[in-house]
Amino acid sequence: MTKNLHSAAPNKLFGLDHLRALAIIMVLFFHYMRFYSHPAWFPKVFDFGWTGVDLFFVLSGFLIASQLFTQIKKQGTFSIKEFYIKRFFRILPVYFVVVALYFVFPFFREKEALPPLWKFITFTQNLGANSTDFATFSHAWSLCVEEHFYLFFSLLLLFFKSSNFIHKSYLILLLLFFAGFVIRYYCWYNIYLPGKTEQNSLRFWVDTIYYPTYNRLDGLLAGVAIAALYNFMPAAFNKISKYGNLLIAAGIGILVVVYFFLAEFETFSTSIFGFPLIAIGYGIMITGAVSHSCFLFKWQSKFTSFIAALSYALYLSHKSVIHMVQEIFSNWGIEKESNLMLFICLLLSITAAWIINITIEKPFMKMRDKFLNPIDRNALQKVVVNKFN
Repeated sequence: MTKNLHSAAPNKLFGLDHLRALAIIMVLFFHYMRFYSHPAWFPKVFDFGWTGVDLFFVLSGFLIASQLFTQIKKQGTFSIKEFYIKRFFRILPVYFVVVALYFVFPFFREKEALPPLWKFITFTQNLGANSTDFATFSHAWSLCVEEHFYLFFSLLLLFFKSSNFIHKSYLILLLLFFAGFVIRYYCWYNIYLPGKTEQNSLRFWVDTIYYPTYNRLDGLLAGVAIAALYNFMPAAFNKISKYGNLLIAAGIGILVVVYFFLAEFETFSTSIFGFPLIAIGYGIMITGAVSHSCFLFKWQSKFTSFIAALSYALYLSHKSVIHMVQEIFSNWGIEKESNLMLFICLLLSITAAWIINITIEKPFMKMRDKFLNPIDRNALQKVVVNKFN
C-alpha cells in the first residue's frame, strides 16, 4: 500500500527549515565576500551565494501557494482578506522599521545614497533601478518581487477559482514560465546591450536583467508548481517522494552544472537560461526536502530552525550590521580582513536579527491573531506554513 504523506506528515516540515537556513547563509556569505573586506581564505564558491535569493523564491512560492491551496481543499475557496492580513503583519512592520533606520541614521547605510522613499513604500525599488547612484539597501529588490507575487498570485488564483478554471491553471504556470525566456531575451537585446557601457556593465545588467520582477518569476513559479503537485496530486507526489535523497542529489547536480557553466554575471546564457535552471534545481531539492524518505525531512536541528526563524530579519539587516561592525571595530584595532572580524560580524548580525525577531516580529505576529479567526490546527497539519506566514 502506498504511504499517504498527507496523513502521516509531522506538524513541521523540517526539511524546509534546513533549506531556508541554507538560503540566508548563502546570501550572507555572498554579500560579505562581494561587498566587504573579508579573509583571504574565502573560497570562490561563496560567489554562488547569490542564488540563495532564488532558493528563497522557490520556498516562498511553495509555502504561500500551499497555504492558499490548503484553504481551497478544505473550504472550496480562500479568504483574500485573511491572506493580506497575514502578509501585512508578517512582512511590513519589520520592513518599515528597517527602512526608517536607513533614512533616519546615515551611519546605518552600507552605501552612500538611498533611492527615493516612495520607491520603498510602494515596493517599486526593483523597477527602473539605478544601482550606480543609489545602491543603498539594494537587497530589498527581492522583497519587491515577493510583494508583487503575493498581490498578483492571490488575485489570479481568486479569478481562477471564481471562473472554475482552476483545474487548467497549470497552463498559465507554463505560459508564465516560458514567457520569462521571451521577456529576458527582449530585455537583453533591446535594453541591456544598447544601454551598457564599459563602466556600467555589471550595474546596468543588475538593474535591467537581475532586479525586475518580470525577469525573476522562475523560482516563485517553480514553488507554486511543487505546491500544486503536493496538494492536488497526492498519489503522484507519493510516488515521487520515495526518492527524496535522489531528488536532493539531482537538484545539487543541476546547480553544479549552473555553477560551472552559467554562474557568470552579464552573460547571455545566465540571463536567459541561468535563472530557470537554478529555479528547477532548487525546486527539485525542495521536493526532496518535503518527501518522507529524505534525510532532511527526518532531521531535526535546533540550529537550522533558529536561523530559519531569523532569516527575514537577518536578510533585511545584515548588510547594515556588517558595515557598522567593520567601521567600529576597525577603529578599535581589529583588521577588517581578519577571521576575528568575520566572527564578530556574523555573531552581531545574528544577534541583531534575534533582537528584531523578539521585539518586532513576534509581537506583531501575536497582534495578527487578533484580526483572524481561530485556525484549525488539524487542517494545517497537511502542510505546516504557519512558521513562514
